[in-house]
Amino acid sequence: MTASQVELDQPGQGRLAHSPADHPPIPRAKVGVVLANLGTPDATDYWSMRRYLGEFLSDKRVVDYPSWKWQPLLQLIILSRRPFSSGAAYRGIWNTEKNESPLLTITREQTRKVAEGLEALYGDRVMVDFCMRYGNPSTDSVLRRMQAAGCEKILFFPLYPQYASPTTATANDQAFRTLMKLKWQPAIRTVPAYFEHPRYIDALANSVEETYASAEGRPEVLVASYHGVPKRFLMEGDPYHCQCQKTTRLLRERLRWEPEAIETAFQSQFGPEEWVGPQTVDHVAELAKRGKKHIAVISPAFSADCVETLEEINEEIKESFLEAGGERFTYVPCLNDRDDHVQALLAVIRNELAGWC
Repeated sequence: MTASQVELDQPGQGRLAHSPADHPPIPRAKVGVVLANLGTPDATDYWSMRRYLGEFLSDKRVVDYPSWKWQPLLQLIILSRRPFSSGAAYRGIWNTEKNESPLLTITREQTRKVAEGLEALYGDRVMVDFCMRYGNPSTDSVLRRMQAAGCEKILFFPLYPQYASPTTATANDQAFRTLMKLKWQPAIRTVPAYFEHPRYIDALANSVEETYASAEGRPEVLVASYHGVPKRFLMEGDPYHCQCQKTTRLLRERLRWEPEAIETAFQSQFGPEEWVGPQTVDHVAELAKRGKKHIAVISPAFSADCVETLEEINEEIKESFLEAGGERFTYVPCLNDRDDHVQALLAVIRNELAGWC
């Protein structure tokens, strides 16, 4: 049913045109916008971490080994040990005031600001919410809530600037799994990668310039550290590695820097197979051995600070650089809920809503 088929009865509700007078009110048709991020454990204790890691590491988009080979290893060994170390990492960055992970706090604030921006443009015709691929709020619960609220069209926005199978694709997969279970499916659009969007590049450049302006001395090299993927994914057609390289190049051009002032690396490798490189943790140590005393690291693939940035970069990778002879390490925060980042997201959303609003 379309909005033209509904006569307004009271704010946000109406009745079908030509329907009997006693027909129950129905929600007025709306467009939904869902911001989707990776996910978060509900708490840092062993069982909360095990549930979260079990869901994450059982995803075939993340680890695509045959189940008969991978699941015994995962269930009997990895999930017996890793919740302890991962829980400790999360405890080091946990938002104790709200009792939640920073990723959840930041994504909620991004959603609030995006909702305000869209309300200014479209009034109450657009409903905005967020979901997580792993953990809560789940993709299924959010999409069902939107449908119940009258969203007949939904724009699903994975918050990953660069497309990758283990991030963008699995987020979309989860949305489609919900649609497969619904009797009445809303129309749905998925947002493509925005790794080269001018406003996204501008926001990255602004964050670098602001961080450099407040740093104690100017860093000699900026390392753009992206989350890693197996090299096999690149060979099988995943465009992620190429899109990361282009983001780095566009950022350098926007900053008007020489090529040697910014380098690309990849973090978070696990497992025995070869991954795209160089690995950030090793690369920063090599920079120190080459005589670089002050470096900065930025994470263009992450839309919000999380355990991979606040703990891995600002602790493990920083430690690698300092132990190899480096002296000063500057972290450039993720774009988070910066106003220029929100404006970039709004520009992407407005383009994708064309014809719907």
